[in-house]
Amino acid sequence: MRSLALSACLASLLVTPLAAQRPAPPAPVAPADVDAIVARAMRSFEVPGIALAIVKDGQVVVAKGYGVRKLGDAAPVDARTRFGIASNSKLFTATALAMLVEEGKLEWEAPVTRYLPGFALADPFVTRELTVRDLLVHRSGLGLGAGDLLWWPTTDFSRKEIAERLRWIQPTTSFRSAYAYDNVLYLVAGELVQAVTGMTWERFVASRILEPLGMTGTRTDVSSVMEQGANVAWPHARVEGRVRPVAPFTGDNSNPAAGINASAADITKWMMAQLDSGRAGDRALWAPRSTRELWQVVTPLRASTNPELRPIRQRFAGYALGLNVTDYRGWQKLHHTGGLPGFVSMITMVPDQRLGIAVFTNQESGEAFSAITNQLLDHYLRGGAPAVDWIAAYERIRARNDSSVAAVERAAAASRDSSSRPSLPLARYAGSYTDPWYGDVTIALEGGRLVMRFSRTPMLVGTLEHWQYDTFVVRWNDRETRADAWVTFALNPDGSIDQVKMAPASPSVDFSFDFQDLLLRPKKTK
Repeated sequence: MRSLALSACLASLLVTPLAAQRPAPPAPVAPADVDAIVARAMRSFEVPGIALAIVKDGQVVVAKGYGVRKLGDAAPVDARTRFGIASNSKLFTATALAMLVEEGKLEWEAPVTRYLPGFALADPFVTRELTVRDLLVHRSGLGLGAGDLLWWPTTDFSRKEIAERLRWIQPTTSFRSAYAYDNVLYLVAGELVQAVTGMTWERFVASRILEPLGMTGTRTDVSSVMEQGANVAWPHARVEGRVRPVAPFTGDNSNPAAGINASAADITKWMMAQLDSGRAGDRALWAPRSTRELWQVVTPLRASTNPELRPIRQRFAGYALGLNVTDYRGWQKLHHTGGLPGFVSMITMVPDQRLGIAVFTNQESGEAFSAITNQLLDHYLRGGAPAVDWIAAYERIRARNDSSVAAVERAAAASRDSSSRPSLPLARYAGSYTDPWYGDVTIALEGGRLVMRFSRTPMLVGTLEHWQYDTFVVRWNDRETRADAWVTFALNPDGSIDQVKMAPASPSVDFSFDFQDLLLRPKKTK
């Protein structure tokens, strides 16, 4: 035994110096032209400022800002400039639930009603069967963006009120049969966190995720974009043909779905923790089994068939827990996008390459973050495949989308019977109306014109212009909404108003203006 031990000791003395002489693996590097890629995308898509973060093999490769925080102001975007990352907040919420599952405070397959006894959706069966996992995977039967008017634009509903009102929203598909992206069930997930911990979602995420990761500059409330004197990007959007600063979105009732404000420097820590199964230095914030849950596809999706994306044709696509899962040049890719007024973002991770890329912008150009991300992914993953000019590809995609929207709007104008007149005098359309899930909307005759007001949404005040027959178009006074809508009145045989339906007036209207889900009826007087 002593002889074996001595041999092992001698062997270690011989091996160690040789091992120490082996060259360290090369440090990961960004493309040499990364600055030029970002600058060209900013010019092509009119983006004032961008934050870029790249991590590879557990190291920060890039954490950098480009451009300005606000047009007309020289203050530059840097590595610590905060951006609203919107729906990229969803993975924070999913991770918070995973941590609580590890602690035994939640179960993925337990019904939501076990923890929130008063919670209900319109279908009693779905109410009974909806699980904690179902809150995160967009298959509840609710339609695209259903219920978003409860928080978008900024409303005075509390998160608890929003959760309570979901029982009045009618489903558009059967339970678990189809994918339809929603935000409101992530708000319910935020209520779940508070129910089982006694902490608000904001405090739980800050204390259990942000602080241990050292994300000291990140905020959990979307309204922090208004923090005076802070290093914060200002939102911009194209309004009536011109990119300009717009008012920040400040609705903190949406935080579990859209509330995180983060910088390039901070988001590197988040991506590295995700890629390293929850490790932050020597500390594990969550276990590898939770990472497997977060990354596992639950809801299948159709793979993209966009012709410009043919070089990276998807073989599969699905939604996991707060993440999209697909493939990129043969590698599994995890990603999510986010959008709020004036901010859009994308976070992408390739686990087998230990690669993470985040692009935050202060202008609503998904083409910019997509083009930059793909150019950077190709640097690491393209191999011998032909090079693709992704900025040019997304310029073509934008042009085609713009042309499609214009064609729909022209068709609507061409089908209009401009000689028609309303069935009733304008005063007969005025009154108080109510919708089961949103609540009260008023239409008043003011100065000879009909004015619509949403009682809980200060931004939604607009004038009704007659379109044809008993259909009007509401032009919102605040043109930053970019969400004009059809308003159609249905009459009873006696000429009184039976109901009012609404719908977005253009395909360009953000899906969170879910006017189509409203069914307004005259409010009964007591």
